[in-house]
Amino acid sequence: MKKVILIRFGEIFLKGKNRGFFEKTLVTNIRESLNSFGAIVEKIPGRYIVKDYNEDDEFEIVDRLKKIAGIFSFSVAYCVPTSLEEIEKISVELMKDLSGTFKVETNRADKHTLELNSIQISAKIGGNVLKNNKNLKVDVKNPKYILNIDIRENKETYLYEENILGVGGMPVSTSGNGLLLLSGGIDSPVAGYMMAKRGVKVASVHFHSYPYTSNFAREKVEKLAKIISGYTGKMTIYMVSMTELQEQIHEKCNDSYMITLLRRGMFTVAEKICKKYGKKMIITGESLGQVASQTIESMTVVSNVVKSTPIIRPLVAFDKCETIDIAKKIGTFETSIEPFEDCCTVFLPENPVTRPQLDKVLVEQNKIDFDDIIERAMQSIEIVEINQD
Repeated sequence: MKKVILIRFGEIFLKGKNRGFFEKTLVTNIRESLNSFGAIVEKIPGRYIVKDYNEDDEFEIVDRLKKIAGIFSFSVAYCVPTSLEEIEKISVELMKDLSGTFKVETNRADKHTLELNSIQISAKIGGNVLKNNKNLKVDVKNPKYILNIDIRENKETYLYEENILGVGGMPVSTSGNGLLLLSGGIDSPVAGYMMAKRGVKVASVHFHSYPYTSNFAREKVEKLAKIISGYTGKMTIYMVSMTELQEQIHEKCNDSYMITLLRRGMFTVAEKICKKYGKKMIITGESLGQVASQTIESMTVVSNVVKSTPIIRPLVAFDKCETIDIAKKIGTFETSIEPFEDCCTVFLPENPVTRPQLDKVLVEQNKIDFDDIIERAMQSIEIVEINQD
């Protein structure tokens, strides 16, 4: 008997002739995530298994697997050769100290090695467990314990009690790559997680206004990126200074257009980064109507500067409570609410325009050397690499 972790995938089953690409990417992502543990990741028909790991690392390995997109569920299991004798022996061992109700569920992918069908195997194993533990009784509708028996085509059987849910979705890197506008708030880290779950390899850009924003704000963003990297893998952050743009807008433009013009600058820089570094999409945490810069008019005017790169807004129809629930689930919420400012809070106008018109925005933008300032912002880029622990 050996202990392994049995991994199941979900949406990949829906793929046709290119299913192999998705499976190969998933197993690569699992291996990279577990590389430091020295575990072996192996494909068997319809499953992956993690084996030959130090059981002292099991808790941390389980935590890593919970964050890998493409995994539907997994179980810590005991692996035995497929024979009734071996299955009975381990079943009795696993259930010997339990009391209460139980049932046995059998999945028989291998329909040839054993003569009994799934129902017959469950009945036989369950009866044997009862003979050896008088503190248990069968309840097929609402049992306290479920003994799962998974008989696979590789002539091995896996016995386990718990199904642990994974992220689901598609393996990271199967849907291209994108650039996340990562602020220090609640929304953008969730947007990055949502796109990683759909198979996007996520890098990020963070806009700062040093010295108006502090190093604490930068550290907060790097901390958020570290948390997200558990789901995305290694993450690159492009740190960009927007100080000159904000100073020029504040000095020469109507203050009510500060946020609109600043965000046009951000999206212009984001598209340039995408083109320079081969990113296929811009990702934002915008939610329709949430704040003044996220009305449909504001989003339209800001998006106008992006010429050929798709803008993806995975949270556009979410309310704040939905986003907060996900932020808590993925572990970013507590960091996101730490009180350090980002560049959008610098020179914040009292009455920002909520329904800007493009012609009026362009009048304000033409009061400054917008293109030259953007080029200097591009020259300020600092690249920071965030590695998964």
